Amino acid sequence: MKKQDKNKQDIDVFGKAIFAYHHHQDETDIIVHSPDFDDDIIPVSVLFRNYEEMPALEKEALNKSYGKVLDVGCGAGSHTLYLQQQKDLDVTGIDISKGAIEICKLRGCKNVKVQDYFNWNAEKYDTLLFMMNGTGIIEKLSNLDRFFEHSKALMTTNGQLLIDSSDLSYLLDPDEDGGIWVDPDQGYYGELEFSISYKGETANKFNWLYLDFPSLELAANKNGFSCELIKKGDHYDYLAKLKVL
Repeated sequence: MKKQDKNKQDIDVFGKAIFAYHHHQDETDIIVHSPDFDDDIIPVSVLFRNYEEMPALEKEALNKSYGKVLDVGCGAGSHTLYLQQQKDLDVTGIDISKGAIEICKLRGCKNVKVQDYFNWNAEKYDTLLFMMNGTGIIEKLSNLDRFFEHSKALMTTNGQLLIDSSDLSYLLDPDEDGGIWVDPDQGYYGELEFSISYKGETANKFNWLYLDFPSLELAANKNGFSCELIKKGDHYDYLAKLKVL
């Protein structure tokens, strides 16, 4: 979820890149900027990958999805399309990018909306799906209670929440005993600030949360959810399943 700069309209970077790739096969990368890291890239083709091209965590999440599904941050619609076409599920995809949603419709997604997750309360779902570092939209640890409260309101009695993230503690320097020391005055190490650019245009800065599994589990239990580690990835990433207790 992006923070808006009140002095200017934000740029729909993902929407522009997705539009150009879909219509013109333009493979210009999206550039990711952060004060904490060197610039990185997001190949736009990643947003269009099919099931066989997806990493193991995403495949596992799609395999475990059932019932009525809400695909949060659906991007170009690849997860939505798989669940809709291959599993014949009733899927709603939402994203804050107007351009991305336009392409989702052109690709065949039946039910997609331009919508912020925290403002969406239309229905209840059997599966809430948050992929490609799904915890990112929470932005800050201080927003976890809000996230769980809103998610609980959107879930059916037997509903599940499938979410992936990464533990960034591997980036910290270990002490002589192999542990890590975290400066409490610096905030949680998984709270990052990013901006993204495309073809020379840069969108507003936004906060993004990478959440280690023990912290997710602790917050989930506090808010009345069970939290199960479903699968670990190859690089400190994981998939979790949460259900209301």
